[in-house]
Amino acid sequence: MLPLFAATIFLSAFLLFGVQPMFTKMVLPILGGSPSVWSIAMVFFQALLLAGYAYANLLASRLRSGVAIAVHVSVMLAAMTSLPISVVAFGDTDPSGAEAFWLLGVFTASVGLPFFALSANGPLLQVWFSRLGGKRASDPYFLYAASNAGSFLALLAYPLLIEPWLRLGAQSLLWASLYGVLGMAIAICGFFLIRRSRNVPAAHPIAGEGSNRRVTWQDRASWAAFAFVPSGLLVAVTAHIATDVASAPFLWVAPLALFLLTFIVVFRENSFASSNWFKATQVIATAFVFLVLLKGAETLALVTVHLSLFFINALVCHRALYERRPDARNLTSFYLWMSAGGVMGGIFSGLMAPVLFSGILEYPILLVAALAAGRGITWERVVSKEALPGLAAGGLLVLCGVLMLATDLARPGILFLTGVLLIILMIVSWRRAIGTVMIATACALTVTVFADLVVGSTSYRSFFGVNKVYESPDGQFRYIRHGSTIHGAMRIRTADGQPVTGRPEPLTYYTPFGSNALGIDGVRQARGGRLDRVAAVGLGSGSIACSIRDGEDWTFFEIDPVVTRIATNPALFSFMSSCAPKAPVVHGDARLTLQKAEKPFDVIFLDAFSSDSVPAHLLTVEALQSYSDRLWPDGAIVMHISNRHLDLRAIVARAAAEVGMVTYAGATESSGEGGAASVTLVIARQAEDIGRIAGTWTLIQPDMERSPWTDDYSNILEGIRDAWLGPKVDGVLIKPVQSVDARN
Repeated sequence: MLPLFAATIFLSAFLLFGVQPMFTKMVLPILGGSPSVWSIAMVFFQALLLAGYAYANLLASRLRSGVAIAVHVSVMLAAMTSLPISVVAFGDTDPSGAEAFWLLGVFTASVGLPFFALSANGPLLQVWFSRLGGKRASDPYFLYAASNAGSFLALLAYPLLIEPWLRLGAQSLLWASLYGVLGMAIAICGFFLIRRSRNVPAAHPIAGEGSNRRVTWQDRASWAAFAFVPSGLLVAVTAHIATDVASAPFLWVAPLALFLLTFIVVFRENSFASSNWFKATQVIATAFVFLVLLKGAETLALVTVHLSLFFINALVCHRALYERRPDARNLTSFYLWMSAGGVMGGIFSGLMAPVLFSGILEYPILLVAALAAGRGITWERVVSKEALPGLAAGGLLVLCGVLMLATDLARPGILFLTGVLLIILMIVSWRRAIGTVMIATACALTVTVFADLVVGSTSYRSFFGVNKVYESPDGQFRYIRHGSTIHGAMRIRTADGQPVTGRPEPLTYYTPFGSNALGIDGVRQARGGRLDRVAAVGLGSGSIACSIRDGEDWTFFEIDPVVTRIATNPALFSFMSSCAPKAPVVHGDARLTLQKAEKPFDVIFLDAFSSDSVPAHLLTVEALQSYSDRLWPDGAIVMHISNRHLDLRAIVARAAAEVGMVTYAGATESSGEGGAASVTLVIARQAEDIGRIAGTWTLIQPDMERSPWTDDYSNILEGIRDAWLGPKVDGVLIKPVQSVDARN
């Protein structure tokens, strides 16, 4: 029976984790492509997994095998009424202010029943296997590796094989077909269990694993605690990296795949994750990541650092779970409490942290908790004599950090001091004190918080991320930053410290000599020197408002009300109040709100990136068609695509070709006057509609061999590949974007 049960568990786990990125991608455009959509999805799936484990525990402990099998097969059949999976409408179509709970309702209505049925299969089939008798039936935990192998393969296959080749509709049909196969396999497993269990006694408890000891509430609490930390970290680290690259399946599944891989590695006898040298590696990696967090900037290379530390922490915590596993009689209870801890970790990072913290503090907090979990830290150990060196050094660290706050050396000083002291404390903890590392890292966390307050920054957090408003060290500029990307700046003082008065000057990507302003002005000149109606998608600091000319009617479209409050507050940024005091701001996803506009526009200016995350649903064929429908016949789309990680020229040009539009690209270099290097596309139905731009900017020829992005197909890996290797048309590398000279 082993091959049958292992294959069934494998297929169930494959479907369980395959549906997560598939359905989340379906629902992503509804809420503007926010990374928080995946965070909420994780909370939902963890909560339903808990419900499934509770249901499995009930069937295994309260019902006879025959009745339990009949009930579960009936539930599997009932879930087929929800197939094939699609987005089911739920409640108000405008969930402003309650996005998280509205999204939970959509997930419940759309995939709740099939996911619930699948989630019970893992522990339930392991219990059924244990009741078959035989040499391996007494310790069925090894089948958890088969379950996680299926999950791991699903998460790898989705971004690499399924997403690039199958559209969402085909994915849903394939998933439904495999679900039917699974239902038959479970019925067969149940049939053999009923047939054989009449003559085979129940499996014996695991020898040497505390089979004579009752499971206590302390045991259950420890199972939940060791599951809480890696689960919370899973949500936190995914949100952290998705904010600065893209909210897309390949970045969602990477942390989740590593999370599952740790179960495969450590749920067996003898694992390196229990060794002292591996726990020392955990300390070193944590210290390095804290330094990275202090530095602030993120790159694709640093993403691997965050993922590596997450993998180490999950290995340590999950190994601790395995070492505390009960005998087979309490298997479903073990998984139930482990799942409960996972749900609590997800709720902490996905739902509570955005309310409790104005910044992403849950990530460093959970890193500290992971260090404590890896060493079995108890309160008695924290207050022991062995912890005194850590207390002393940690107190010194905090004291020095506080003293540095009033100096210009605050951030580099804290950075250096944190690194030195943590290295010392790592050596101390390795040789002498178990609790020292936790105390020292907690102190580093405190200093990290202080460092964020050094320049007088204020964080504003919403469902769509964290926006930080802060001043430059010399006090001349005020910035707004989302994630690690600046989305606007304003000069507030002169070099001699005098307040700047009068009309504010746009900086960064929005200077009068930058490609965004030049693209808009090029279309303006083609229309006789004046635009009638303009739609600006994405507000930021409101800098682009100062590109408005007299008599022009601009409307701003912004998905995050918090950003609107920042941009329209003259005490923070005065672009809107000075240059467009009467311009309306429409809230909601631009693809939906633009369609409600009463009159067509001359220009749609699209600048809706969150940090460096790509709003893929705004770049699809359907999106460009919707923009085209809201333009006058000779109107144009001006799209800001500056990005550190992706080259979007070929992707956008290919989608534009599908709707009969041509694409031109221009770029400007950074300048010492507050300007930032930028890349902008101008998209129009014909070259004559954009005047001189057609003669001075680079025409991007569409690669018709490339599949265009659509609402049910997109591949962020294309953009990363193009950024590294350069986009090609017919095997020929697209030439670099032509740099435009604003003075000509």
